[in-house]
Amino acid sequence: MTSILTNSAAMAALQTLRSIDNSLETTQARVSSGLRVETASDNAAYWSIATTMRSDNRAISTVADALGLGAAKVDTAYTALENTIEVMSEIKAKLVAAREPGVDKNKINDELKELKNQLVSAAQSASFSGENWLYNAGSTPLGIKSVVASFVRAATGNVQVTTLDFDTANSVLIDVQTPSQGYLTKAVDVTTVTDNPALTGSYYLINMGTPDAGSPIEIGLATTYDELDGMISVTDHIIKNLTNSASTLGAITKRIEMQESFVASLGDVIDKGIGRLVDADMNEESTRLKALQTQQQLGIQSLSIANSSAENILQLFRQ
Repeated sequence: MTSILTNSAAMAALQTLRSIDNSLETTQARVSSGLRVETASDNAAYWSIATTMRSDNRAISTVADALGLGAAKVDTAYTALENTIEVMSEIKAKLVAAREPGVDKNKINDELKELKNQLVSAAQSASFSGENWLYNAGSTPLGIKSVVASFVRAATGNVQVTTLDFDTANSVLIDVQTPSQGYLTKAVDVTTVTDNPALTGSYYLINMGTPDAGSPIEIGLATTYDELDGMISVTDHIIKNLTNSASTLGAITKRIEMQESFVASLGDVIDKGIGRLVDADMNEESTRLKALQTQQQLGIQSLSIANSSAENILQLFRQ
């Protein structure tokens, strides 16, 4: 039946054209944004996951920055410790040289003073971003130093920031207020570092104004061989402790390097995972866009043909 009040063909063509226009709008949005899921209305589940993971990835990026800062602090302390060990080895060599008969011990003591000044300079200079793990001028211990290591999201959804911790009690060289807490300022009992019963007393290396109980490692014409042997034993003991401390810092440095590499890879993997959830397949979308544009043209043509059917009725009346 043909009706001049209801054009069913035009209505059907219009409905089809509207559907094509909606699909075309969606496809054009995907092509322009590159995203298959741009808003929650596109896919609420995927959008929620992607938004959460993007937030986590920003936190992981911050962790990478924090690791870089932590690595700089550890490297600074390690470099100063390495220099300290070299200077301590030189001090030990000077003390051994002082044991030679006929050596001018006063001259050697002058060299020892300069080497001690170098130790103080190295400890004071080992500062990065306002932190010094080797030199403490305060009244309280430096305590535990932490380096941000990772950002963790548990299966329950709870988040946690983990850290790498280092006890500065294992690295402080000079403690101004409490000399017994610094490797170079505390007195070491000779009997605890040697098996020779003839060696007695205790020695410290550096005096920052409030010396620890004991005698300074200083030599003169009256210094005996037993005293020199005691000083050598104490110096060697200090070097062993410093070597252990440097080894610990070296291990932390290696751990930080590994963590930096892991965090960088983890960030890339998360980005890739987000992309799999929400990114549009541009090959597929471009092909669909071309097809929809063709369908749109055909739909317009169909609507035009459907609207022209009413004009054919006028021709009947004209005859």
